[in-house]
Amino acid sequence: MDKKQAVSRAVISRLPRYYRYVSILRDKGVQRVSSRAIAESLGLTASQIRQDFNCFGGFGQQGYGYQVEKLYQGLAEILGLNRERTAILVGAGNLGRALLKNFDFVGSGFRMLYAFDADKTVVGCAFSGIRIRDVSEMYDFVSLHKPDLAVLTLSPEHAPEIARRLIDCGIKGLWNFTGDDIYLENTDVPIENMHFSDNLMTLCYQINELDDSE
Repeated sequence: MDKKQAVSRAVISRLPRYYRYVSILRDKGVQRVSSRAIAESLGLTASQIRQDFNCFGGFGQQGYGYQVEKLYQGLAEILGLNRERTAILVGAGNLGRALLKNFDFVGSGFRMLYAFDADKTVVGCAFSGIRIRDVSEMYDFVSLHKPDLAVLTLSPEHAPEIARRLIDCGIKGLWNFTGDDIYLENTDVPIENMHFSDNLMTLCYQINELDDSE
């Protein structure tokens, strides 16, 4: 949708929160919800909710609220959760295996195809039904099958080079858990650099602020 091009990253970052909340309401059988109720549950303002939804044409009527099923379907469409995207995982170490075992890729819009690793002791093994293949097969596989996403859970030394080669083979997005940020020039492929410590350090700062104010 054309309107999506102008949507800020801040708005986009809130969409998964809205989707999770509306999913819970849907599972509970709730039929309708107001912007005020959403705002109170998510620590936002009703005005912010309405502004965010209006970026995509809006989902409700003033004084009438939002139909939960319609909002659920609309958010799923905006996020692309109904497009059956596919993914691979690169690096089947402890973190990679933990993601394969515990993370709901399908619920987040991606079907995991395979994981790839250079460690011969794990090649051929499967975790939660996802088989580990030799990394030597990876680029040919990506070129042939065109998965949308690569999840990087390998050591950071060669990650930028691997990321670039994956993009050249057709990967459309990177979810980077290597510990080092990856920024690649001359590409518009989105890269999410994940750092588990960031939220914890933010909490540390906030706790310190509370202590210092006493």
